[in-house]
Amino acid sequence: MDHSAAPEAEGTGGVMRWRRFTVSFAYPLAFTRGLFDPANPTFAETLALNGAETPARCAVFADDGLLAARPGLAQAIAGYAAAHAGAMTLAAPPVPTPGGEAAKAGLGPLRAILDAIHRLRIDRHSYVVALGGGAVLDAVGLAAATAHRGVRLIRVPTTTLAQNDAGVGVKNAVNLNGAKNYMGTFAPPWAVLNDFDMLDSLPAAARIAGVAEAVKVALIRDRAFFDWLEASADALRAFEPAVEERMIRVCADLHLDQIAHGGDPFETGSARPLDFGHWAAHRLESVTGGAIGHGDAVAIGVALDTRYSVLSGLAPAGTDDRVAALLRRLGFRLWRPEMAARDAAGRPALLAGVEDFREHLGGRLSVTMLRAVGEGVETAAIDASLVAAALGWLETRDGAA
Repeated sequence: MDHSAAPEAEGTGGVMRWRRFTVSFAYPLAFTRGLFDPANPTFAETLALNGAETPARCAVFADDGLLAARPGLAQAIAGYAAAHAGAMTLAAPPVPTPGGEAAKAGLGPLRAILDAIHRLRIDRHSYVVALGGGAVLDAVGLAAATAHRGVRLIRVPTTTLAQNDAGVGVKNAVNLNGAKNYMGTFAPPWAVLNDFDMLDSLPAAARIAGVAEAVKVALIRDRAFFDWLEASADALRAFEPAVEERMIRVCADLHLDQIAHGGDPFETGSARPLDFGHWAAHRLESVTGGAIGHGDAVAIGVALDTRYSVLSGLAPAGTDDRVAALLRRLGFRLWRPEMAARDAAGRPALLAGVEDFREHLGGRLSVTMLRAVGEGVETAAIDASLVAAALGWLETRDGAA
């Protein structure tokens, strides 16, 4: 370091010297089928990226629902490890981990994962492999990021939602003190390996849920992608492989482009463009105890905020109709009875989600709304009367559905 170039400032308390350094992050995002087919080299090649000459030790944590739905999966992983013994060795058979929001319910599941990492003697040159939906990836990712102050994490997202959004980014978290994602960290993974075959285990409703995030990112970033989603809605709902794969690839790329090039990958500022529709979505998930899943809640939040954008004069008239029509064609319900709840002052109880957002952002509100299809815009205030009007619009149109 050139110490003569270090900036220095004198104040009443003494001299303050600044030290700056840059850390560059890079990780591969792969799309494949049959990830644990011995003939598929993707997983073994990912481990080889470390340049080591000895086999990599891997501790695999798998969503227990995934293991039940794919009873041969644990054996397939063991067979893959045996076929690629020069590249990897398993520290133990796959460790079952609670799926869904149970994975993120406080410190209990997190502690169990940390205990297993310790018991299996996973070190900073070993790998933690997380297989599951976004909640499992969040919890296992947080454990990997904190054990030994960080061990290598390979994510294998197994839901549509995780493959196109939750599993490809840099966040890990669990819920605590009644707040969603209250405890967490930013820690880029070693790699993200998407296996499209894993989606075949999903119930139809869970499989389509992830498309809500594709609609969201298209609305704020890519009009052409939104046009394509409209044209492909029926094929997406029928899970046509080529169409579903394209949706996931484009959605994942758009999310990663925002993280990598949006200027704030670790969210040190207040703007959260990728959280369009999420202030309401997170509140719905919370008040229903997870009965409304993330994808379904995001669809509602996106429809609500699009209508708000039109009512507030930000977006052109008709944008709300267009977005709601697409979401309904995909199979989403845009009204739930819980949305009718009012607080003691007679305002929509859902508005508490705005204050949750404000607190999360450090007291300064910044919410993404729409200026047009494909163009998001940040706003620093939410008009409660317009939120109520937007909710009324959704109830009138979708309440009887």
